[in-house]
This record gives sequence, structure tokens and C-alpha cells, in this order.
Amino acid sequence: MFVAQVITPIFLLILLGTAMRRWFGLREDFWPQLDRLIYFVFFPALLFNSLSHFKIDMGAATPMLLVAMLYMFAGIALGYVAKFIFRAPPKVFAATFQASFRFNSYVGLAIAGGLHGQDGLAAIGLLMGFMVPVANVASVLMLARHSESHWLKEILLNPLIISTAGGIAFSLAGLELPAVLNSTLGLLSQASLPMGLIAVGAGLRLQGLHSHRGTLWYGVAVKLLALPAIAWGLALLFGLGGVYLHIAVLMAALPVSTVSYVMAKRMGGDGDTIAAQVMLSTLLAALTLPLWLLLMGL
Repeated sequence: MFVAQVITPIFLLILLGTAMRRWFGLREDFWPQLDRLIYFVFFPALLFNSLSHFKIDMGAATPMLLVAMLYMFAGIALGYVAKFIFRAPPKVFAATFQASFRFNSYVGLAIAGGLHGQDGLAAIGLLMGFMVPVANVASVLMLARHSESHWLKEILLNPLIISTAGGIAFSLAGLELPAVLNSTLGLLSQASLPMGLIAVGAGLRLQGLHSHRGTLWYGVAVKLLALPAIAWGLALLFGLGGVYLHIAVLMAALPVSTVSYVMAKRMGGDGDTIAAQVMLSTLLAALTLPLWLLLMGL
């Protein structure tokens, strides 16, 4: 019952976003602007606000970070194996390679907050600070032959990385923001998750469902089934428990990030197939995520 109470509102907001894009008559250029606002303002505010108020015990968190890095590299390896199994065209492979390891941060933050409140938000924010750069580098390097963008600059100036680093620094230094700024960040944080989930729903696309099916379904299966299983095994091996166990496995079980589609399109990869993987993994995660949470005893 608890898992249903956490998961159901999240996917209802995603469906609301899909309905809004289809039936609310908003201009098409509204949605990219909303994505940009969330990515550069609301989402960084949430990460900084959560981490700066969290008393970080790096000794206790380090095993979780190691587990996350190990299963991230496992996802990267499994994504690369698809090249030899399915022999997809280079642009298709370069785009869909991301599906095996990139995660939807909006969905993850919403569930982590629902499960463990501020502690859950801080734990997943800490993980994201380490995993987002790795995911970005791996994705960009695979797409680099089609790219004209300054990928190193994009990674170094990533607002998620900057806000995470800033929040961790504030916490470790024992600093506090003035009350007015603290309240402002709190309000921005409250808006970020519902807006982010609506944006996820609005970004779901139907293109590519009937092409390169082997590559398409392989990426979805790795992301929703194989990677969480690997994460759980590693978490038990490293002795994780409580919030760190739940957040580590949750991160592995999240659907494919909508950023994967944006990056593929911007860097010359095949956007249709990765768009289909984002849509399928998001819809199927409504079934698989509750199962993983229930298996962990939540």
C-alpha cells in the first residue's frame, strides 16, 4: 500500500503531462522552454537545498557510491555489447547505447522523497553528483563522431553537477544560507518535482516503436531488469542497508532519461529509437519499479 501511495501520484503526473501536450493547445515551443527552466533553475535549487541541509557522512555513503559506480560501468558495458549482438546502424547504436545506463532524475527524486523525505532526496542527490558526469561522458563519447558541440564544456558547466557540488560543500563546511534565501530555495524545490514529472510526460514520443526492435527492447530490458538486479547484488555484497540500499537500487531501476533523446538529436544520432526506449521504459517502470521496491521490503 505504501509503495502504491508513493508511485501512483508520480505516474499520474507523467500522464497529465502527456495529456497537456496533446489536448491543452499549448504552443510546441512552450515545452522546450519549460524543460530549460526546470533544468537550469528548479532542479538545481532542489539539489542544492536538499544536500546543503543534509549532514553528509562520507564514510557511510562511500559504499553506496562504489556500488553505484560499479553498476553504472556494468550498464555501459551491457550497452556496448548490443553493438555486436544486433549490428544496428552506427547512428542507431550511438543513440540507443545510452538506454542501458542513463536514468530519469525527475522520477528518481520524486520517489526518493516519497520514500525517505529529505534523507532520500539528499542521498539520491549525492549519487547523481557522481553518476551524471559518468553518464554524460560515456554518452557524449559514443555520439562524438556526429557532434559539433563542445562536450567538455557541457559537462563542466552542467547545472546538476554544480548544484550538487555546491550543496555538498555547504554541508561539509557547516554553512547556512540567510533565512530569506533558504525560504526561496525551499519554494523553488517544491515546484521542481511536479513540473519535472509533467515535463517527462510531455516529452514522451511514439516514433521508432517499429524499427530496430532488437536494439530497442534490449536497452529497455537492461535498464529495467538487468541493471537493478546487478545493483541489488552489489548492494548486498557491500553490506548496504536502509536508505542507502533503497536509493542505490532505485537509481538502477529508473526509466531512461528524456535527456538521452535530446542529446541524440543534438549530436546527430538516431532520435526515433531512443525516443521509443524512453517512452517504453517510462510506461513499463510503472510496473517494474513497484516490484523492485516491494522486493526490498518497502
